[in-house]
Amino acid sequence: MLPWKNAVRALSVLLLTAVALLAPTTAASARAETATVSRGWNDFSCKPSAAHPRPVVLVHGTLGNSVDNWLVLAPYLVNRGYCVFSLDYGQLPNVPFFHGLGPIAASAGQLDTYVDRVLAATGAPEVDLVGHSQGGMMPRWYLKFLGGAEKVNALVGIAPDNHGTTLLGLTKLLPHFPGAEGLIKATTPGLADQIAGSPFLTRLNEGGDTVPGVRYHVIATQYDEVVTPYRSQFLTGPNVTNVLIQDKCALDLSEHVAIGTVDRVTFHEVANALDPARATPTTCLSVIG
Repeated sequence: MLPWKNAVRALSVLLLTAVALLAPTTAASARAETATVSRGWNDFSCKPSAAHPRPVVLVHGTLGNSVDNWLVLAPYLVNRGYCVFSLDYGQLPNVPFFHGLGPIAASAGQLDTYVDRVLAATGAPEVDLVGHSQGGMMPRWYLKFLGGAEKVNALVGIAPDNHGTTLLGLTKLLPHFPGAEGLIKATTPGLADQIAGSPFLTRLNEGGDTVPGVRYHVIATQYDEVVTPYRSQFLTGPNVTNVLIQDKCALDLSEHVAIGTVDRVTFHEVANALDPARATPTTCLSVIG
């Protein structure tokens, strides 16, 4: 498919999402809120080990939720001895299952509350955060403006829209669609906040990408069709590691969704970021690790 066709499709999804969420949810499309314990994670009786002293909090992406985004990565980390937790955030009224759509600053407040709950339950002084897409960017608001830097050792972002997205340049066309910008802002403010140049992103990134005391690890794919240009995901500052996953495995064809949900090469790099002292090379063979 030609790049401009991908871009048109992406912009169409953005607009249709805003329209669809205006409609009442039917019984056929609604799903119950996910259980608090899924395949070994979200177990608030878990106590971190000496080998892995910090619990890991997973932060889903836009239109994701605390379970579906992590059906592979969460068990992967649990099997490696981590206490793993995941939250739902950015919920809209009467919109179950699809989250990450509310104002991102408010979502960061939900993350703040959740991290406090995890720290209280586990007795750990700090957590590590791993987020996909919006979930890799939103915690930076928490770190920068809500005191999260005192409670977080590392933020690992998988395909994070740290500087927003242009949707292959199509967001520049929004002003030519009468009412489109207002519709997105009114119905799905979490989408509007992620457009490159938004007031939210301007404030988030002014004065520098990072805050002292936190390690940042960004993992991107050159095939990302959602967060574009893909190099806008990378951060600048001290204690930053930026990784293009194709530099680790040239055969990795993961795009925006796959890199955060099923790509075990990426997950090996996540494990390295969480425990750099025990890191092993990330290669194409990491899929069998």
